[in-house]
Amino acid sequence: MIRVLLAEDQAMVRGALAALLGMESDIEVVGAVADGESAWREVQRLQPEVLVTDIEMPGLTGLELAQRIQRHELPIKVVIVTTFARAGFLRRALEAGVVGYLLKDAPAERLAEALRKVRHGGRAIDPELAVEAWGEADPLNDRERQVLRLAGEGRSSGEIAIQLNLSQGTVRNYLSEAIGKLGVGNRIEAARIARQRGLL
Repeated sequence: MIRVLLAEDQAMVRGALAALLGMESDIEVVGAVADGESAWREVQRLQPEVLVTDIEMPGLTGLELAQRIQRHELPIKVVIVTTFARAGFLRRALEAGVVGYLLKDAPAERLAEALRKVRHGGRAIDPELAVEAWGEADPLNDRERQVLRLAGEGRSSGEIAIQLNLSQGTVRNYLSEAIGKLGVGNRIEAARIARQRGLL
């Protein structure tokens, strides 16, 4: 049996994925959670073979979860199922050790096929995205990305500094670097462009 943990913040999608996978004779859904922090706790407690996660979730994103699993060298394969058909997201996912990246509008049977494939050491990546993913370099570093994401949520430099344990001057420097690299006029525009390109 392939032991699977689901992490998806939309209850209806989470339920549908659990029901679909539950119909497969060789797949067992051992848990289903609604946010990244819960997923991280359950990954450690249940030790599934595969984590199926969305990208955008409260707490930790699916990409941050994958990075944490990679950092802790846990033997868990990560498959992302998302609406984000953006090369920037896929590229960052692959760098974080993700072995599967499927879009939510793919046929349902593709997910079960993907889980079987990754269990046996393969990859399951949406083919059109895979071609696109390496066409454009990611200009942002991790800190610039964190600061820009919080700025895009409307946080002030002071609030960002407190949350990331940085000085306000350092936050302003990161924002300035990100704005310059993206070739825009201000932090809100930078966050919008970065999100459009899948860099956040």
